[in-house]
Amino acid sequence: MSCDYKEYKQADIGGAKVNYLEYPGNGPSLIMLHATGFLPWVWHPVARGLSCDYDVTAPFFCKHREPNMENGGIGWKDLARDLVKLMEVLEVKRPYYMVGHSMGGAVATLATALFGLQPEAMVLIEPIILPEQFYGFNPTVEQHPLASKSIKRRNHWEDRQEAREYLLSKKFFASWDPEVLEIYLQYGIVENSGGLTLACQPDKEAALFLGSSQENPWPVLAKLHCPVLVLEGETTENKGIIPFEKAAAAMPNGEFQIVKGAGHLIPMERPRKTQALIKEFFESL
Repeated sequence: MSCDYKEYKQADIGGAKVNYLEYPGNGPSLIMLHATGFLPWVWHPVARGLSCDYDVTAPFFCKHREPNMENGGIGWKDLARDLVKLMEVLEVKRPYYMVGHSMGGAVATLATALFGLQPEAMVLIEPIILPEQFYGFNPTVEQHPLASKSIKRRNHWEDRQEAREYLLSKKFFASWDPEVLEIYLQYGIVENSGGLTLACQPDKEAALFLGSSQENPWPVLAKLHCPVLVLEGETTENKGIIPFEKAAAAMPNGEFQIVKGAGHLIPMERPRKTQALIKEFFESL
């Protein structure tokens, strides 16, 4: 079996069914968590390079819960609990490792600090650990700067070519690695009745953004006792807004590193560099 052999599966975690991408391997388990509104397939170029040494699992945290807009959206603490349940169903045993990007980094943090996961080490790529004043309130979709944009996201294309032209016209996708962009075009935009739509629907993405402010992770960062590498993109739009270096310093074994030539979407922009950083960090322990 080649190292990049993969399967797309579904697991019943009790009250919800979670889809996940799996790269079966003989090494220790590696859980990879995607950013808000994305999907496990964007990890493929990174996971493919790691799957010779790890048994990789990448969940799809978007479709499995209802948006619940009137009650704070989809809380990230709930996603952390779902992650724990998924790992129990899949019988993930120690030793295991975790990688999380953006929302995925925050979910990995909460799952470890609040629900007792014990990874050997973690790599958190721009985890959304907001300044403390952003927690403890429930904005509406209209009041939330990111949810209000995502709910209006374009969600229909006639065919694959129209979708491709749309993505290529957007500055947001201009810095993406070409392979990752093609993967997103194939799996992030899916066939639906009468054309193509987003795999993670705008209302689900908006609900995930709303859920980001429900649980303050700062008081529990000290509970992350395993080695943690926090990565920040050199040109990230989060610079001066999200204190990634401060978050790393609050973890007992936290390290901080800037990834040159990358913005917030480090795995999509620099997948080979991302793979190398993950592999290097885990193997250095």
